Amino acid sequence: MLYINGEWRETENKLDVINPATGKVIRNVATGGKVETKEAIESAREAFRSWGKTTGNVRSNYLSKTVQLMKEKSEELAETITLENGKPLPDATREVAGAIAFLEWYAEEAKRIYGDTIPASDPDKHLMVLREPVGVCAAITPWNFPLSMITRKIAPALAAGCTVVLKPADVTPLSAIKVFECFHEAGLPAGVANLVIGPAEEIGNEMTSNPDVRKITFTGSTRVGKQLIRDSADTVKKISMELGGHAPYIVFEDADIEAAVDGVLTSKFVNAGQTCISTNRIYVEETVAEEFSAKLAEKVSRLVVGNGLKNGVNVGPLINKAALEKVENHVENAVKQGGKLISGGNVFTHKNDSGYFFEPTVIQYANDQMQITTEETFGPVAPIYTFKTEAEVVERANHAEYGLAAYCYTKDLSRGLRMMRALEYGIVGINDPAPAVVQAPFGGVKESGMGKEGGKYGLEDYLEEKYVSINMK
Repeated sequence: MLYINGEWRETENKLDVINPATGKVIRNVATGGKVETKEAIESAREAFRSWGKTTGNVRSNYLSKTVQLMKEKSEELAETITLENGKPLPDATREVAGAIAFLEWYAEEAKRIYGDTIPASDPDKHLMVLREPVGVCAAITPWNFPLSMITRKIAPALAAGCTVVLKPADVTPLSAIKVFECFHEAGLPAGVANLVIGPAEEIGNEMTSNPDVRKITFTGSTRVGKQLIRDSADTVKKISMELGGHAPYIVFEDADIEAAVDGVLTSKFVNAGQTCISTNRIYVEETVAEEFSAKLAEKVSRLVVGNGLKNGVNVGPLINKAALEKVENHVENAVKQGGKLISGGNVFTHKNDSGYFFEPTVIQYANDQMQITTEETFGPVAPIYTFKTEAEVVERANHAEYGLAAYCYTKDLSRGLRMMRALEYGIVGINDPAPAVVQAPFGGVKESGMGKEGGKYGLEDYLEEKYVSINMK
């Protein structure tokens, strides 16, 4: 269904939503295109006339009502995520909690949007900086976190006084519908938040070309992000992009090896490796590489693959057939290039499910000639490289294009501080495989994006500074 100007819409065009664990259709939903997107933008523009002038307290109350509704429906929301995305239910439950946390955080931030008074150089002048909402924002969200990526964008936009048109991923629209049901039930004014499901190119082209849209926020591939930036140039929109990643995971010989191994399980195999900050390259100092590899392979071999709705499952399916084929090709290429499979390595066939499963995989003796070294695999594959010196691993870890997240394990405080500074990434976890939290900035550098989401920093891209000079003579 579409949600435009406070009303649910059905259309003749339908989209099948498929459970990646079974390959079966869960539901079909109505889709729209250019016409519906334009209508949604117009309703957002009209709603902005009043929403942009509401007080922070009013906006906070609407967000707080939505929080309460989502808490009441948390089990239903988690099951929806698992059905359309495939991730295990415990992971989906944590995503729901994270999604709610963004709404809670920005419900409070809505009341703390401050301007400035600037000391004047002329005694007869009074100088101020006002902070005002950007206007209509178009948000495009991915399938790997189909609920939390929505609230991470919409919550700060609404808190700032902006209105929104959201396009969720075609493969996971049900989570978006559930969020908008909560907005509707909370009484959010018509036009403040709009939902358009449908073809990416058609909807995206209208969003980027329409002059009424003043900001584009996108999470997804670097390739698509670059296209959105190009398409938005003619109308000079504000842009925030959270794009692809290729995270290095560095383990020095003085590290707590058990903790480092467990950290890989957290960073690499959550959501079947389908996260933008997932570990992609594991660099282990050669003196401890054999020990680390053996321990990792043993623990990975115990991970349970299957339908995310079943108890005890650690790793769910990949999102679709294309994703499965990509992972399979990367593993085959790594083996041809000299890699050694020490755990997994094959498409996983489950006797009860016909979904897109791949075995959690560990590849020893990885090298820089492999596709997996330069391309984002987005799957449950952990390649292990070795290094000799700190300087060497820094140079290899700093990817020429990507700069989203990096990880480093060491007990040496000085080394940890050096690595913190040397790693060219927007997010760095020192002995921490899960650094993302609601109160901190999330985003990359280089071709991994621009702008930040989360915390007070996530509000900045939805606000404009207006300088006012008053001559009091």
